[in-house]
Amino acid sequence: MITIDNLHKSFGGVEVLRGASLEIQDGEVVALIGPSGEGKSVLLKHVAGLMRPDSGRIVFNGKDIFGLGHAELMSLRSRFGFLFQNGALFDSLTVFDNVAFPLREKTRLGEKDIREKVLAELKQVGLTGAEDKYPSQLSGGMAKRAALARALVGSPQIMLFDEPTTGLDPIIVHSIHALIASTHKRFGFSGIVVSHAIPGIFAYVQKVAVLYGGVIRFVGTPKEIFETDDVVVRNFIQGSLPAETFPSREQAPPQSKANELQERAL
Repeated sequence: MITIDNLHKSFGGVEVLRGASLEIQDGEVVALIGPSGEGKSVLLKHVAGLMRPDSGRIVFNGKDIFGLGHAELMSLRSRFGFLFQNGALFDSLTVFDNVAFPLREKTRLGEKDIREKVLAELKQVGLTGAEDKYPSQLSGGMAKRAALARALVGSPQIMLFDEPTTGLDPIIVHSIHALIASTHKRFGFSGIVVSHAIPGIFAYVQKVAVLYGGVIRFVGTPKEIFETDDVVVRNFIQGSLPAETFPSREQAPPQSKANELQERAL
């Protein structure tokens, strides 16, 4: 379904991705994990076509997305759903209008059909009755579920989740994980989940990829990652990664600097 092939990306002369490669099969959800500041969100934005690499390819169903024309790229993006870290709901729109937004922008559905689809999706994420609320009236968990409904309402083939449980308490984290698992069964999408929620995320993904030092250092099943002989990977998932195993200052920028450079690029 998706091939990430030898991706390189620098910000202000500082390399963040150094040849990252990964394959996501049809119907497969992959957890993308690794230390903070390693470029996981940057990699996700490349897959979504929101960033262009310095070199390398993102191939979707045999087509390099960066070789597509504008119309083809827009058509491809319509097959993607993206759940941003902060939800990215429109503050001035109700929950209903937030979820309806992609249908109004990208389809020719009438308002009656849009209403049916929106209410059905809100029911699936447990937000029946919240359609007239504004984002400021929602809890963190409700906002994430509303954003998920918006991402799913167009029945995407690819779902990209950028830290879907950041800032939520453990009970809500568990509910969001369960919701992602149930929607995957319902839609059968392929997906990438960037997350630090280890090991909870391993319960519903088929594969785990570790981004470290700008490359994908490990790819395997959740069972295999616990059995790996790679000391860096094993220590990381156990929460005991020694300081000396992190990339040196010459290899990778401090997290704050990397984040600053990424934000400037966006």
